Amino acid sequence: MKLSDVTPLLLTFNEEANLDRTLSALTWASRIVLVDSGSSDSTLDIARRYPAVEILERPFDNFAAQRNFGLEAVGTPWTLSLDADHRVDATLAAELEALEHGDKLAFAARFQFYVWGQPLRCAILPPRPVLLMTQRCRYEEDGHAEKLMVPGETGMLRSRVAHDDRKPLSRWVGAQDRYARQEADKLAGGQPLSAADRIRRRPWLAPLAVFFHVLLLKGGVLEGRRGWFYAYQRLLAELNLALHQLDDRGQTALRDHTRDG
Repeated sequence: MKLSDVTPLLLTFNEEANLDRTLSALTWASRIVLVDSGSSDSTLDIARRYPAVEILERPFDNFAAQRNFGLEAVGTPWTLSLDADHRVDATLAAELEALEHGDKLAFAARFQFYVWGQPLRCAILPPRPVLLMTQRCRYEEDGHAEKLMVPGETGMLRSRVAHDDRKPLSRWVGAQDRYARQEADKLAGGQPLSAADRIRRRPWLAPLAVFFHVLLLKGGVLEGRRGWFYAYQRLLAELNLALHQLDDRGQTALRDHTRDG
């Protein structure tokens, strides 16, 4: 695969804390498509410092629509689809140059989660497709996030992607209620669910399960304050989701009781 056949695609919204590190690792790319959702900080000023970056602006509705909009503008056979807090290193460019894709239409990567700029071993980020054939793959909504639909075989890259988000904690906390609402709607929607999502449908189980899974089974307790921080983050996210599910069920029971009465 030639590097000129690959265009990085980034989504941004107020990513001044992350974007410079992400773009500085993509200098091998002759063109980078950046889809911004109306940033009001210095995100676009940072992006303009990199001549390869083409800035597109689109009001945000969902992540799948944002990425599909970006794919339409890519123009190369392959797209490297990243978030603004995803960082790659030189090993990825070398791997892409040597990559024989054969019949594969996408390639997934494993992620290394970072807290306060340091790698964390206990994170529970699953691999996800990051390299995809531009004209063959499209995204669909999946709860608060998006899922890549690949009409064929997916391979695995050796290189890892760093998930290194340095935005303020208040930004993360502020997004959790919106994300939990979308995840609750997904879990109640009747579509087939993964094993993890079936556990998440049990509000009495999922928050404690993920907390102790991160701390004990994944060894977060051995990573000091970073491990505890991450465990508390996952606990808070799952508690928020649990509250939405319990409230939905309670409100449904109340409406049924009022109607029957």
